[in-house]
Amino acid sequence: MPEAEILFTRDQIAKRVAELGSQISKDFAGQRIILLGVLKGATVFLSDLARNISVEATFDFVGISSYRDKSVSSGEVRLTKDVDESMEGRNVILVEDILDTGLTISYLTKIISAHQPRALRICTLLDKPARRQVPVRADYIGFEIPDKFVVGYGMDYAERYRNLEDIRILSPESLT
Repeated sequence: MPEAEILFTRDQIAKRVAELGSQISKDFAGQRIILLGVLKGATVFLSDLARNISVEATFDFVGISSYRDKSVSSGEVRLTKDVDESMEGRNVILVEDILDTGLTISYLTKIISAHQPRALRICTLLDKPARRQVPVRADYIGFEIPDKFVVGYGMDYAERYRNLEDIRILSPESLT
């Protein structure tokens, strides 16, 4: 593992994910929800979040590509996996690992909105507002972070470091 400063520990993440799960449970009390995870980065977060939600919840996943083994988004977003079931009339919570430029979330909300969900909310573990190119805001935010490249807890660099239990800042030297 190259030099990487710990930004959030496993315990800090677990505490915040529990708080998010509690808030979602309160907001959707007595209702069913579908957690729509953005592959691959949000899988660990979605799993932990789901275990902290007390209302009936199911999962589905979408695949998006915009980074292609780089540390910055290409700006071109493309769908690599669509939903498996209809979102029409459902309470959908789009679960993302990191809200960065806003391009991916903006693209996905347009696609999902076309399915006419009952409600569409955005839940992101990390929010990096300094990099926002599209005005988009999450309904549920784990942590706001500085403009640094992070890995761990499902997030990667060139498909590496997803399995780290902490969220770490990858040094610029490691990104070459």
